[in-house]
Amino acid sequence: MQHSPTSPTSAHEARRRPAPDRGRTLLGPALRLVHTGQAPTRSALTGGLEVTRATAGAVTAELEALGLITVDSRPAGGGRGRPSHRLAVDPNGPVVVAAQLHADGVSVSLAGLAGRLVDPVHLPLPAATDPVRLLRAVAETGARLAADSSRRCLGVALALPNPVTEPDGTALAALHFAWPSGTPVADLFAAEVARADFGPRALPDLPSAVANDANLAALAEHRHGAGRDSRHLLLVTSGHRGVGGALVIDGRLHTGSAGLALEVGHLTVDPQGRPCACGNRGCLNSETDPEALLAAAGRTPDPARPVLAQARDLARAAAQNPAARSAVEHVVDRLGLGLAGLVNILNPDRIVLSGLHLDLLAGAPDRLATVVADRCLWGRSGRVPIVPAQVHHAGLVGAAELAWEPYLDDPQATAAR
Repeated sequence: MQHSPTSPTSAHEARRRPAPDRGRTLLGPALRLVHTGQAPTRSALTGGLEVTRATAGAVTAELEALGLITVDSRPAGGGRGRPSHRLAVDPNGPVVVAAQLHADGVSVSLAGLAGRLVDPVHLPLPAATDPVRLLRAVAETGARLAADSSRRCLGVALALPNPVTEPDGTALAALHFAWPSGTPVADLFAAEVARADFGPRALPDLPSAVANDANLAALAEHRHGAGRDSRHLLLVTSGHRGVGGALVIDGRLHTGSAGLALEVGHLTVDPQGRPCACGNRGCLNSETDPEALLAAAGRTPDPARPVLAQARDLARAAAQNPAARSAVEHVVDRLGLGLAGLVNILNPDRIVLSGLHLDLLAGAPDRLATVVADRCLWGRSGRVPIVPAQVHHAGLVGAAELAWEPYLDDPQATAAR
């Protein structure tokens, strides 16, 4: 079934628990602080947990014994007081399998803590893309990576380019693969994970989870990238096809009543525009994705190359090529209309753009900001920072976050046999 990543358990809540449970309860908040880079030293961890130095020392010792972090006894400069020990995730610690389905391919990687991917592999879609065979191919690829690794595998998670309901984990409107609406993707994926051989070091009954790729990319950016310290983070992205969006509020993904919130790709920005797979016309999905940019430049996609790579090359040529510049400006204007509408509704404090939109931002930063400000209810006085994404392979990193979630809540579960 699908896990819903949420904000970390607060240290304040942990401290209110009975004394016998206190040390165990602090393990999760402590691991999250190290995992997200907020506690590079034991001194920083002490402050983040609001506990004594002795308690922080005991917690780090337990996490180190579990093989999750390393404690470097060589002191690091920590400002006031005595120098503090360095903390880091263990580079030889356990991993999870992170996978992502794209409209035209599959990406799979092992992933440690701190958003660290281990040699991602990128494969074309198999000939058969029905749910069972496609999910089987993903699970078997992940199993081979895990079986060949010397590190223990704790779980598997998959990012999907379509809406995924919560808590049952069904795929709705899986337009890229023509899956039936309501496909029980979480159950099907769990069955394929159960039948694959992840090697002798994997946990028995390996847990699995699925979620929307834009949601997971936003989670990755919030924890490890351009969204750090943002309270109301809006992410908008265009990958190989279509447009996705997600909102993180106070560290928690906003997924709506059934996991279907923030389908920003179907926001209309040109009623007379290009047809969208949903049946509408002029959706952000069909007006600002790679195919839309190529069409604006009068180019037909080359079937021998990924369409995203072609569109990114075109966007990066805008400074030297008038036709490319005109196409970028055309698409940027429509992207700005969509972002302005989202700002009016959501009032985020930061917008992170990724995928092709990152290149559009680089190609026309002033134009995009101006369109958003001119169409935003608050105008230039309420301008929201629009920044490029920082996490490479954010969908995979987000899938890793999903797989790590139960162990960030309960680090001692990593020792289960």
